[in-house]
Amino acid sequence: MKRKSDRPAIAAPLLKWYDRQARSLPWRVPPGSGLVADPYRVWLSEIMLQQTTVVAVRPYFEAFLDRWPKVQDLAAADLDDVLAAWAGLGYYARARNLHKCARHVAENLSGRFPDKEEELRALPGIGPYTAAAVAAIAFDRKATVVDGNVERVVSRLFEVTAPMPESKPELRRLAETVTPDKRPGDYAQAMMDLGATICLPKSPKCLLCPLSEDCSAYASGVAAELPRKTPKREKPTRRAVAFFVTRDDGAILLRRRAEKGLLGGMMEVPSTDWREAPWSEGETLGQAPLSTDWRQLDGMVRHTFTHFHFEVTVWAGRADNGFTIEDGRWVVLDKLGSQALPSVMQKVVRHGLEASGS
Repeated sequence: MKRKSDRPAIAAPLLKWYDRQARSLPWRVPPGSGLVADPYRVWLSEIMLQQTTVVAVRPYFEAFLDRWPKVQDLAAADLDDVLAAWAGLGYYARARNLHKCARHVAENLSGRFPDKEEELRALPGIGPYTAAAVAAIAFDRKATVVDGNVERVVSRLFEVTAPMPESKPELRRLAETVTPDKRPGDYAQAMMDLGATICLPKSPKCLLCPLSEDCSAYASGVAAELPRKTPKREKPTRRAVAFFVTRDDGAILLRRRAEKGLLGGMMEVPSTDWREAPWSEGETLGQAPLSTDWRQLDGMVRHTFTHFHFEVTVWAGRADNGFTIEDGRWVVLDKLGSQALPSVMQKVVRHGLEASGS
């Protein structure tokens, strides 16, 4: 690994660049404005931004703020309403922890987020990254904030050639060496902006970078090759059969998933277990929610999660108006938007409606 210096002086040129080029984001206080960041907004945005893009998060963030402008409002909300508002953002455990954290802050901390990294880490759903981000951005505490953008910037700055994810501890250590004592919040956001707009994954704009003179990878001509990554294993495919059940008034049968596990606590179209092996007719009928005249619909629903692909075959059936199942509910079409349906189940409902002619 080559590097131009053990500790390049990057804070001053980076902050100068940020003062001119900072992105305008609804959760951010513009540099030099004299305004103080709202810890609630910072925390909410950072939870939403985990594994999700700024473009995807912006409308969700604004909708949450319109509905729950303060942490006390979010704490008082019904969890089902929070899950429904979150539907489409993915990683639904974040939404449950978001609500749990809001309740803890409102009920035990008088609605105020702690300003120290270690105290923030003690809150539900807040890990090392989020604690550092809130401490730095909301309270201007010195904290090293390391997300994917920062890892990429640091790997090039120091020309770290060891592949990810094995190099993550080293990248964090190096990031700590260049975190400044002054303006740590602006610095953290500047590093994120640099990675998002200049130090891009495939085609870095090195000629526009304020840190190019201090970047070892740029000097060596290998910036676009870093960070290197260990090849990912091919994702397996899991399969399930979803039971699209309707009744005479057009309502659809939904069921709440178990609280723990993938999509925990969200609503679903009742389905079989999820597994890699295909489902035979006999096995499928053994997990059907009722005995009726089932009809397999043409086509298939496909969805990709972080660690696997998912294929869902949909069977349609009718039920009497009085039929119920455990953790189930009947929902008419114009009320589906108020349900906590994850993206994959929204696809299943659309497929069921279109393929069955409902």
